[in-house]
Amino acid sequence: MNRRFISVLMFAFVVAGGASMVLYKLVIGHVSASAPAVTSSILVAAKNLDLGSVIGDGDLRVTAWPGAVPDGAIVNMVDAIGRGITAPIYANEPITVSRLGEKGAGGGLAATIPPGMRAVAIRVNEIVGVAGFVVAGTHVDVLVSGNSGVSGGNATTTLLQNISVLSAGQDFKKDTEGKPITVQVVNLLVTPEQAEMLSLAGSQMTIQLVLRNPLDAKVAAIPAVSLASIFSGQAPPVARGLQVSRSVAAKRPPVAVTPAQAPPPPPDVPRMEIISGSNRTEVKLHREDVR
Repeated sequence: MNRRFISVLMFAFVVAGGASMVLYKLVIGHVSASAPAVTSSILVAAKNLDLGSVIGDGDLRVTAWPGAVPDGAIVNMVDAIGRGITAPIYANEPITVSRLGEKGAGGGLAATIPPGMRAVAIRVNEIVGVAGFVVAGTHVDVLVSGNSGVSGGNATTTLLQNISVLSAGQDFKKDTEGKPITVQVVNLLVTPEQAEMLSLAGSQMTIQLVLRNPLDAKVAAIPAVSLASIFSGQAPPVARGLQVSRSVAAKRPPVAVTPAQAPPPPPDVPRMEIISGSNRTEVKLHREDVR
């Protein structure tokens, strides 16, 4: 009796499970048929598009994009053709406004300059350009050296920090391999105020570029260094990790400064006063007269 009851119960469970599975598939199929997948038509790159190039008819294609249109994506070709590319776009990547320059700005280096910024050319050589490693995409500090006009004489100070390099020579494309390029001019991305400072410094002083890590965006408070501070042992502390140089600078004896001596007073000259009535006359005597 118990076996028969258990067998009937198990058969009922199997039938109920099968019926539930069939019902589930029917419901899912009905919902899928009544609610088709949402797609959108957007513009994508037909091939890799380089920085500074201008978009042409053959560079774009329209494709179906699953889901809603991405933020900033362009859907009409007329809104993208003829605009310069300010950041590399890869094949099948959506064309967004943030990767393109303004209409009418054209291509090349000018299209990569953000609004409100300027590109300033700096003459460099192998020393100023850090042996050719100052290339497009790197970040540098700008040092200036010259006569400070004070008692310290010649001095060097950090004029600008964490400045982006737009181009090295005529190459404004970033080199991911970091190969050195020997050029005569580099273009820096600066504000209008910084452009004025660089123009004045370039005409009156010597400029030196200092290469820095692109991930290091910290602006440090760096005091100026003069010849007087170096020879007096009062130069600012060096960077961390150079403990030997710091200790040597600390132990350097200060240069003895001899105070200027006043000129000796003139020697006393014998004088003789001659009284004649109400008149008095003073006469200076020479050594020959005294003898």
